[in-house]
Formats: sequence, C-alpha cells, structure tokens
Amino acid sequence: MSSRQSPFGHPFLLGFDAIEQALDRVSKAAGDGYPPYNIEKLPRSADGPERLRIMLAVAGFTPDQLDVTHEENQLVVRGRQTDEAARMFLHRGIAARQFQRTFLLADGMEVLSAELANGLLSIEIARPNPTRTARRIEIGSRE
Repeated sequence: MSSRQSPFGHPFLLGFDAIEQALDRVSKAAGDGYPPYNIEKLPRSADGPERLRIMLAVAGFTPDQLDVTHEENQLVVRGRQTDEAARMFLHRGIAARQFQRTFLLADGMEVLSAELANGLLSIEIARPNPTRTARRIEIGSRE
C-alpha cells in the first residue's frame, strides 16, 4: 500500500488518472539533461492557432540518425549514433551517444514540422484553439 497522497484522489476530481500517470512519467524523465532543449512560444498569426517550437541541441547527429514520432499524446525524439571502429582517436572528448527525449502533448496538439539546421533540431507544434462547450443534461425520473 502506498503512503503517497495523490492530489487527484479528491472525490470531485473524476477521471484524472491519466494526468496523474503523465505527471509521474514527466517527473521520472526530468533528471536526464541530454540533449539540452528550449521550448519557445511563437507569435500567433491572425488566423492560425498558437504554435510552440521545441529546439534540441543535437550537434553531430545527421537526419538519418534522428527519429521524431508522435505516439498517442507523446512527442518522442530519439538519436542513435554508432562508433566507427575504423577510426583511431588520439583523444576522444565527443562520445557517440544515444538518447530519447519525450514530451507529453495535450489532446489535440499537432506536430507540424521538424527541421535540422546547424546542430539544432527544431520541431513546431500547433496548439488548437480551445472550444468551449456547454450541454444541458435532461433529468429523467423513475416511477
């Protein structure tokens, strides 16, 4: 039995289990600092949705060594480099390294593009305009 109290355990918060699981995943992944990244809010155009840009510092990686996927509500960026056995180094300060960086996306967010330039991988994401809905629920009676 867990002694940790969840903020989502309140009886008025129904159906928030997925948010609690997402927060657990984010807190576990927060310790890995490689590769470093920025998240930038881009100016909204007159008719377009709000956009975000994630920039990851991936110097030394080529496009074929990087993989960007949108899996359910996650943006997953993977990098794979392999050591070249034929090369002989006198000093090796730049290691061939693999990484996986995951970003959780809200429902409806759309990945627009990914581009690699000057060692920076830039990924643009659109945040949809929220739609407000209200619906009247009819009350039935049992007799």
